[in-house]
Amino acid sequence: MINEGIKLRGDVALILRDKNGNIKEDRKVKNLIVDTGLNFICDRMKDDETAMTHMALGSGTTAAAAGDTSLESQLGSRVAFTSSTVTNNQIVYVAEFSAGSGTGAVTEAGIFNASTGGTMLCRVKFDVVNKSADDVLSINWTISLSAS
Repeated sequence: MINEGIKLRGDVALILRDKNGNIKEDRKVKNLIVDTGLNFICDRMKDDETAMTHMALGSGTTAAAAGDTSLESQLGSRVAFTSSTVTNNQIVYVAEFSAGSGTGAVTEAGIFNASTGGTMLCRVKFDVVNKSADDVLSINWTISLSAS
């Protein structure tokens, strides 16, 4: 009997820099692939659906749940990825929230396939990262696919 399964895992690296480029915080957290994200992956195997293109920050405090379709409380506009690279069964999405973008007490982030609305792939909730107006927050979000 063959027992094959696929596992998805998300790892998020957040780096907060001040206006001079000095690192204020450097964190790694795990995310949740939400139901709409899993359905998106299945749809991509069947049809050509719009690819993931944007990342958003928020200040929500509720834990990530499979049924999430948006952030609890988005801070500012979503930003387009600066890059997305596929290597060795992993995709790495990179986004940078520049000075004045996503400012506030950041506690959540998400990946989407549109600048507004669209489908959320995944969401992460973490301890607060206080992003001031002059700070730049870089996020490298790695999604790994493996067979088990």
